[in-house]
Amino acid sequence: MHRHRQEFEKWLPDILGISPERIAFMSTAADMDNLAVCESNYQEFKVFCLATAGAKDNAQRLGVDKASQVERDDEFESLSGTINLILLTNATLSDGAMARAIITATEAKTAALQDMDIRSTYTPENQATGTGTDNMIVVSGEGPLVKYTGGHAKMGELIGIVVKRAVAEAIEKQNGVTL
Repeated sequence: MHRHRQEFEKWLPDILGISPERIAFMSTAADMDNLAVCESNYQEFKVFCLATAGAKDNAQRLGVDKASQVERDDEFESLSGTINLILLTNATLSDGAMARAIITATEAKTAALQDMDIRSTYTPENQATGTGTDNMIVVSGEGPLVKYTGGHAKMGELIGIVVKRAVAEAIEKQNGVTL
């Protein structure tokens, strides 16, 4: 499988005419039919989140649970749970706002897991904060400039709402767990 992934990651940018340095890949074992697409708006601002989420087999509480794998030569064992998020906005996000959006979205993802009472696979007495393979891509738009995406800003609120909703919907679709 590793060889096929490497071939795909080389082939796709070439076919699309995109420099390999300008493309990002995320993998998941989640069924793409369980993709959640959510939107949140305020006046001229729009935020979308596309989420796939499986939290059944490798949910973790970061800072408590021990790692189960070591990466060597770009190889890991296969795990079936991952939360992948693609966050898109029509606003132009500064570099700082994009970095802060990752924190805001991660907090919202964790809030969804808490509300759904997703437990750590490794230490079930603990609430999960994510999985060991979660990924996120933040895509900035070309609209009004936004420099702050924390929870006290309207853009941060929109990010939190859309991510929490998308993660919950994707987990419900993938794992049958509801709020």
